[in-house]
Amino acid sequence: MPHLAAPHLALRAPIDRHTHVALRSAVLELVEGEHRRRFPAALHAGVPGRSVVHLEDPPLADAGARADLVLALVVRARAMVPRPVVWLTRPGELSTHDDDLLWLGPVAWACSSIGEPVGLVVVTRRGWFDPVSGVRREWRRLRPRHRPAS
Repeated sequence: MPHLAAPHLALRAPIDRHTHVALRSAVLELVEGEHRRRFPAALHAGVPGRSVVHLEDPPLADAGARADLVLALVVRARAMVPRPVVWLTRPGELSTHDDDLLWLGPVAWACSSIGEPVGLVVVTRRGWFDPVSGVRREWRRLRPRHRPAS
């Protein structure tokens, strides 16, 4: 289970292996899969490779609608994986942006309402960070781990 600080569902260092692997994979998935410089933000729940995604195009204007959407995503993700992570992919730097703040409250509400001990993590091409605690991991050049040939 990720190390979380109540009540804000913030990641704390040191990050457990499951969370580290999931978030590194999320960054790698974004680096390898998104080649546009500008792209819409997307909210993910699950783990990379086994997640449900909401593409913010156009963005939802209402916090209630965002909360309902997050709740639905996390419930679906829990049916696929035992320990879902919720992350927002977006272009830009590893600093807090408006999109991060729009999703922070709805993610916290939805996850708390179903007893899921996760919060929002923001993923960009440079790394990931928790907008509440500031815990982050950044790479200059992320390379996939080589797997031995079968």
